[in-house]
Amino acid sequence: MLAGPPVLMALWVIFSFVIPAFAVQLNSIVIAGFPLGFYMAAQGSLIVFVVQLFIFAKQQDKIDREFGVAEDD
Repeated sequence: MLAGPPVLMALWVIFSFVIPAFAVQLNSIVIAGFPLGFYMAAQGSLIVFVVQLFIFAKQQDKIDREFGVAEDD
């Protein structure tokens, strides 16, 4: 299994609530000329959410195949 539901939920909470809550403090760290708080809001969180969507889809496909209700490829 790629990652269990508690891990994925924890990542979602971190990138949805915790990092934005500390955006001002994160802005003191600069990456490629952009403050980290700005980068995480503009790109970082979105990248994590898209990766999570692919993980969720893969896990759901595995469950569907296990119970014989998967779509044909």
